[in-house]
Amino acid sequence: MIRLLLDALDEAYDRRSWHGTNLRGSLRGLSRDVLRWRPAPDRHNVWELVVHAAYWKYVIRRRLTAEKRGGFALEGSNFWVRPQDDTDAAWKLDLALLAAEHRALRDAVARFPTARLMQPAAGSPFTYAALIRGAAAHDLYHAGQIQLLKKLARGGGIESARDIS
Repeated sequence: MIRLLLDALDEAYDRRSWHGTNLRGSLRGLSRDVLRWRPAPDRHNVWELVVHAAYWKYVIRRRLTAEKRGGFALEGSNFWVRPQDDTDAAWKLDLALLAAEHRALRDAVARFPTARLMQPAAGSPFTYAALIRGAAAHDLYHAGQIQLLKKLARGGGIESARDIS
């Protein structure tokens, strides 16, 4: 069961799978114009979705390991305005945060006791297995959202001139 959950996490994040583009794949080849483009003033851009995805990987890991709150790399929760620093270096730092949180979640899942997978997670109506499956589904949801944002941004005249991922 742990192997299946790890496969689901990896296929949703960065491993080839039948369903198409995963989260990491959706982030390749983007210009900063596409990264920061919003379909409306009160909507999130691609860059913000990347940090949001990193945060929820942290949250699920924390629930699996019973860690205390407050260990995420950024102050706050759920969504952060991006870009704060509109540079290639800032984008690469946020991509690195996403990758680090994926690795940390993966490690927590690999160490999680199989016997506890079907137990309700502390403070949640869902089992630990459901939280892990949900983390994979969350990545795929946002991968699809990012693919749509890219098409909408480019349809509005923004071109992806160079790869900064």
